[in-house]
Amino acid sequence: MAAEHQSRWQAVHGVMLLDKPRGCTSQSALQLVRRALRAERAGHTGTLDPLAEGLLPLCFGAATKFAQLHLEADKAYRAVVQLGVTTTTDDAEGEHMERKPVPLLTRDDAQSVLQGFVGDIVQTPPIYSALKRDGKPLYAYARAGQEVQIQPRRVHIKSLNLVAFEGDCLTLDVRCGKGTYIRALARDIGQQLGCGAHLASLRRTASGNFDVAQAHKLDALRTLGAEDVQGCLLPVQCLVQGLVRVELDFLQTARILHGQSLSSDAWTHLPEGQVCVFGATADHAQLFLGVAQWNGQILSPQRLLSNEELRTQ
Repeated sequence: MAAEHQSRWQAVHGVMLLDKPRGCTSQSALQLVRRALRAERAGHTGTLDPLAEGLLPLCFGAATKFAQLHLEADKAYRAVVQLGVTTTTDDAEGEHMERKPVPLLTRDDAQSVLQGFVGDIVQTPPIYSALKRDGKPLYAYARAGQEVQIQPRRVHIKSLNLVAFEGDCLTLDVRCGKGTYIRALARDIGQQLGCGAHLASLRRTASGNFDVAQAHKLDALRTLGAEDVQGCLLPVQCLVQGLVRVELDFLQTARILHGQSLSSDAWTHLPEGQVCVFGATADHAQLFLGVAQWNGQILSPQRLLSNEELRTQ
């Protein structure tokens, strides 16, 4: 049985940028790609609702160690908001609750309302969401018909632009910080306009430094063999490309890989915080080692690759 498991699954390290199709859960998409790669370990950097499509970075092997860092990244979306109809879920999957006439609006009128949502705003998450309350997701209370008091929270909308205004639908480009619910944004825009609204469709177009133009279609990946699918992976360090880079010499590399902290006058100009660390091999090549914490004086290892993971680079 052990031999069968070893022949089926293998150590695969890297990041797959997937263009997730609508109607597919993030978890099922992850497992489909995992099986195509025969990868032992897999995870993602935050889910997309089944209704949503677009960019979904998937992490395999060593990349799962750094997936949490990418959860903090800004996201960008193309959203279609249906005015005049509210739903139980704030999106097209829910039951219709109320219909109201849509006021006559010009593009300038609509853009003016949208600008009121740019910056730091207070947003109440949808009741049909995976946020936990007393250990249970909110959607569990909603499905049971139980009312729950949901605490509003502060989120950041970096930009909100009107792409098209056709009939009763607004097409928007949104760039936002972590924790933002585009369904809730659609709902709140409808409330501001006085007619109600829900999210008709959603496509994630960017996540951090990744763009959906770089992503692979699920149907295309299904036609490839495991080696060809592996060829679509990005290196693990792409997840930390936004961090300051620190390069170590051969002796420093050996020390930090043994869990030792380091200090050097060469780093005193660096800002304090997390840094990505590259180390030197015996032949002076540079390898990605992982992430460390720099406090202005000491560089402390935080999350490093194992010896086996280092050998894959």
